[in-house]
Amino acid sequence: MDRPKNPTVANPWQALRQFTRARIALGRAGTSLPTGPHLEFQLAHARARDAVHHPLAIEPLRKALEQRGREVIALHSAAGDRLIYLQRPDQGRRLDLDSHRRLEERASRSRGGFDAAFVIADGLSAFAIEENAVPFLDAVLAKLDHGGWRIAPMVIVEQGRVAVGDEVGQVLDAETVAVLIGERPGLSSPDSMGIYLTYKPRVGATDAQRNCISNIRREGMSCELAAHKLDYLMSEARRRKLTGVKLKDESEAPSAIAAGKNFLIGS
Repeated sequence: MDRPKNPTVANPWQALRQFTRARIALGRAGTSLPTGPHLEFQLAHARARDAVHHPLAIEPLRKALEQRGREVIALHSAAGDRLIYLQRPDQGRRLDLDSHRRLEERASRSRGGFDAAFVIADGLSAFAIEENAVPFLDAVLAKLDHGGWRIAPMVIVEQGRVAVGDEVGQVLDAETVAVLIGERPGLSSPDSMGIYLTYKPRVGATDAQRNCISNIRREGMSCELAAHKLDYLMSEARRRKLTGVKLKDESEAPSAIAAGKNFLIGS
């Protein structure tokens, strides 16, 4: 008896899949996806939805930063819960009244302002922050401490969006603010963290005034390379007194970081 013929037709580009988790060269079964890739898609979609609704574990993050000798202030945006956050982006861009008041009280105890403030916001993927924020901060703060930067207390904002960093930076009188935030989950990247850098943060700043470093995760840009890029951008922002469209990332990845990590980066 003849064995049944395999209904799956392979894609000739299948060899390229070793370089990316993107859904390419999946083959086909008739006019549809094979069962395996179809089930993988459903799992990835579920993980992306989970990432959006997963609450940020604030206390482990606070503890990890305090163990490293950092003062931590945990705040909340004006979005009272996750549903409001998703429906009203504007409320995620501002602190609630109690958080604003507490931040002003902390700022009043400072002698002068700060060179830089870091804001950690859950954004659209708390998974990304839980996985990447502390390793990234370990890498970048080592560089900034060595350079003599005055770093503000670490600020965690629950239900926060990028622009909430403008208010935090303005209240703390920080020359620059870097917002670490969970990016919108993709179907192959529910754990991607982004960083948005703004010089002279003020409420009402636009995205054109920011620089972005994206796709920081285990299978994307490494925390070490992202720290190298942010250190460069922060130094240039302080020297040139600007960020955004007029400031380009012209840093070169150190060979120890770049070698063998990404086939798009030359050897």
